[in-house]
Amino acid sequence: MSRIGKIPVKVPSGVKVSFQNEEITVEGPKGKLKQKYHPVITFEDKGAEIVVGRKDEAKQSKAFHGLYRNLLNNMVIGVSAGFSKSLVVSGVGYRAEIQGKLLALSLGYSNDIYVAVPEGLSVASEGGRLVISGIDKQRVGEFAAQVRKLRGPEPYKGKGIRYENEIIRRKVGKSGVK
Repeated sequence: MSRIGKIPVKVPSGVKVSFQNEEITVEGPKGKLKQKYHPVITFEDKGAEIVVGRKDEAKQSKAFHGLYRNLLNNMVIGVSAGFSKSLVVSGVGYRAEIQGKLLALSLGYSNDIYVAVPEGLSVASEGGRLVISGIDKQRVGEFAAQVRKLRGPEPYKGKGIRYENEIIRRKVGKSGVK
């Protein structure tokens, strides 16, 4: 049995989970999420937890078992607590600010970069930090990766956009070789 798939998903109070027409629907205090699932996967509701199972022992079914258990767990966490990613903007003259539904980034290019914040996500700017938050883990991570890609961290001075917990391996420049 799948090591991840056999762990039951804990459902906190205030979160409602339903399975109809091969679609998982999770509703909670922060919002509502939907996800289609493969018919080979079964869900058993036991009140405060949900057990994910599978109909056969095929290799693809085993892979789906762990996948849909984690997707369901992420949906439950998302609608109850939410997800967030922190980015650090570092460098002389580099800054980020929110202008309505746009994220304005000054990253050392000749023009500022304006990025539209996707629906369902919120971005907060505090000094040199950006906090991207929302209920869908995949969308939060994807938007954070797109923002980071605009000016990735460079290894010589450490300038650019990086994740808060990311460690940049620094290199010695030309003058350090002597």
